[in-house]
Amino acid sequence: MSILATKIAPASHWADTPELPEEAPLAMPRQRLDADGPDLAPAPSTSPAGVAGRRIGLLAATLALTALMAWGPWLLYAREGFQTLEAVGFSLFLLLAACICCWFCSAAAGFWVLAKGREQQDLAFSPRPAAPTTRTALLMPLYNEDAAAAFGRLQALDAALGRLGVADAFDIFVLSDTRSEEIAVAERAAYWDFSADANTRVYLRRRTNNIERKAGNIGDWVRRFGGAYDFMIVLDADSSMAGETVLRLVDAMERHPDVGLIQTTPTIVGAKTLFAWGCQFGVQMYGRVAAAGLAWWTGSESSYWGHNAIVRVKAFAAAAGLPILPGERPFGGHILSHDVVEAALLRRAGWGVHLTAALDGSCEQTPPNILEFMRRDHRWCQGNLQHLRLLGARGLHPISRLQLFLGCLAYICSPLWLTALTLGLASQLGNPVDWASFFYFLDPRFSPFMLTSLLSVLLLIGPKLMGAALVLSRRGERRAFGGGAAVVKSLAVEILLSAALAPVLMVANTRSVLQTLRGKDVGWGVQQRDRAGLAWRDAFEATRLQMVIGAGFVAGLCIRPDLSIAFAPVVVPLLLAPALAVFTSRRLSSRELSSFAATLEQPEIAGLPALAVAPRTATRPAARPSPAFQPEPELALAPAPVSPSAGT
Repeated sequence: MSILATKIAPASHWADTPELPEEAPLAMPRQRLDADGPDLAPAPSTSPAGVAGRRIGLLAATLALTALMAWGPWLLYAREGFQTLEAVGFSLFLLLAACICCWFCSAAAGFWVLAKGREQQDLAFSPRPAAPTTRTALLMPLYNEDAAAAFGRLQALDAALGRLGVADAFDIFVLSDTRSEEIAVAERAAYWDFSADANTRVYLRRRTNNIERKAGNIGDWVRRFGGAYDFMIVLDADSSMAGETVLRLVDAMERHPDVGLIQTTPTIVGAKTLFAWGCQFGVQMYGRVAAAGLAWWTGSESSYWGHNAIVRVKAFAAAAGLPILPGERPFGGHILSHDVVEAALLRRAGWGVHLTAALDGSCEQTPPNILEFMRRDHRWCQGNLQHLRLLGARGLHPISRLQLFLGCLAYICSPLWLTALTLGLASQLGNPVDWASFFYFLDPRFSPFMLTSLLSVLLLIGPKLMGAALVLSRRGERRAFGGGAAVVKSLAVEILLSAALAPVLMVANTRSVLQTLRGKDVGWGVQQRDRAGLAWRDAFEATRLQMVIGAGFVAGLCIRPDLSIAFAPVVVPLLLAPALAVFTSRRLSSRELSSFAATLEQPEIAGLPALAVAPRTATRPAARPSPAFQPEPELALAPAPVSPSAGT
């Protein structure tokens, strides 16, 4: 159906000013994090039975595996007594080993859940959801994005909702924070082309004051229009979702009135470079294993990734208004990585927050090369480290605090890993060369050192093997990925690719952590989503630190050449970092892509059966009438007063 207004706007506005609905204001106060906050809220009804036992089991398995991994290094360092460097290095090893073991155990739980077909138990998504009786807004924030591509994704979603006959239950809002006038013109042109034949009502709002970035963009919409909607589904500019997935999310929210948020598990699509293909294959093959495990033990205290999720609007407005942290950036001011904080605040108010691996048809894209990936990670690093100030906030659930901490640890592990490697080599420089250690992996006798090495490899690639095992065990999925041989071949390539890039990302994240700790604010850059190819000059400039650190390890290995095999998986990629960046950034040809396992490119291919929507006797509330066209005003949102003691 057409969404063009029935009222005639002045001709001068028709060409330039998009339509907006009548405002439905909704209060969204900023939350307090100080000692006057609420106590721990009771568990919502959707909290899984026995979730405490799941968490205890995860902890016990993590500690047991960590102890096994630590056996070899303990014997190595303790045979003549711990020296200072050895004690520090062993402590860092324990922390890093615990992180790896926890990741593996969580993925193992996810593998068990998926193998048993129990991923839908908590929320029980309906195979035949009823037609919505509520109103849902689909929000896509934009910031200097490719307008044609973004609106093209919305057009596919709109067509799917029309095909299902439920388009009148949804409105689409494109929330532009674009600063470039040229791109803004393209957005308006794409809006008019799309809206003329859309099945849903479509609106475009452009802010001229970009306060609080994406969180402020969403918050502005909630305060101005949120009162008219029950739910909002937040999309990124590179997001796409199947209509069936959207409908199942709305149905689940309607059936579970104490759930505040359901986060889907987006897969990656649209890869055109080797780097992007590696990310795409990895996420499509293994991502659901990790997500199912995370959902299994987090239960109703799960997380929010900021997109491809459905949110209860009034709960979000009442509970998730972000505080302004005292002090200067990067640790003070507006909260940057807002999503996990919003999830923690929702749970603090008693709302269930769930992650699901049960729904296909949720997609996103990934940066096309490692340089863009590192730039994006730098932004996320600064935002995640800011969460260190929130760990003591009043009333947060312990699992919410844990997820805030794990988000920080994801980046802190990089400098810890680099420090552990440096101390490990430095502590051995004073010892004599032992060529037997060079060939220890050929020693037929099984030793604690061999156990540590084998466990390290197994725990790192184990989740990948679990995901591949699931695909290979299911005929339909195996065929969708091009057959068993293609899956095995692509699995081997992806493992080698991720192993080669891991040290490069370790150094990049270490630099990001140090820059953040020094107070450097990364700013709000524009994401490059479709840039293939890198110039050698750019690659050398961006990975210069990697090569310097690699050369430093080589200098140490000249004194202890017998350790070169053990350090080669780290040192060689660091020395070859520019070549890796250039090689993985090139656009793959159709022939090259066809040599890998096929990957799913559209939400409609993701194994979703056609839906026959069940009718409901209740009727959907009438849509609000559209007002006459008016120019979009300046944002006039004054931040709520914040106590000097707010924040932690």
